[in-house]
Order: sequence, then C-alpha cells, then structure tokens
Amino acid sequence: MTAAAGITRAPRSARTVLRRTAWLALALFWSAFAVLEGVNHGWLAGTLALALLVLPDLTFLVALDDAPPMAKGQLPPRAVPYYNAMHRALVPLALLVAYSVLPVSWPPAFAALCGWLAHISYDRAFGYGLRTKEGFQRD
Repeated sequence: MTAAAGITRAPRSARTVLRRTAWLALALFWSAFAVLEGVNHGWLAGTLALALLVLPDLTFLVALDDAPPMAKGQLPPRAVPYYNAMHRALVPLALLVAYSVLPVSWPPAFAALCGWLAHISYDRAFGYGLRTKEGFQRD
C-alpha cells in the first residue's frame, strides 16, 4: 500500500506478464509488417494500415448519444457488439488466411489487416480486451 495514495494494488501474476509481453511482441511485429507494406506498396497501403490501426476504437461513435449517462470506463451497451467484433483477433486472422490462399493480390488490403492486428495486439498488451454486454472491461 502506498501511503500517499492509500491504494492497494494486487501483484500481477507471472502468467499475466508473460501474456502481455507476448501480445506486445505481436503488436510490434504487426506494426513493422504494416510499415513495411506501406513503404513497399505506397501511400494507399500505408493509409489503410493507419486507418485500421485507429478504426476499431471508433466503434463507440455508434452510440455516441448514449455516452453521458455511462459510468467511467463503460462503453454504451449499444456499441458493445461493434466494439467486440472489431477487437476479436480471429476476424482479421481469418481474413489474412483467406487473403493468403485465395487468388487475391491487393497489398493495401494486406497492410490494412496488419494494422488491424497491430491494434488488437496493442490493446491486449496494455490490458484492454473485449467488453461485457453492459460495456465494462472483461476480466
């Protein structure tokens, strides 16, 4: 307990630290891949990678008018399905696999998927995950 703040913090488990470190390594990997794709394939690839790096957190705009009565850190329940859909790693991974096996070759799409995966990985590395139906962070 810190005397000044009067707050007691529970120690993080080694498993949590390891999990977050792995997510951070993935975030750095996907970020580097997105930058590489942007450099190799031009401004459109870089722009889409940057857009998908930011876009998942803009899902709160779906329920912007519901925001004032929400508790601190709570997402409006109407926005939760959109937020969770944009923060599931399986969605961009499945699209990445489809991109790899189908006869599709548009590098900006690949760069965008790298940006999306980087966003999800950064969120997990810093302790942000999916939301409950009420809009609070899941444990």
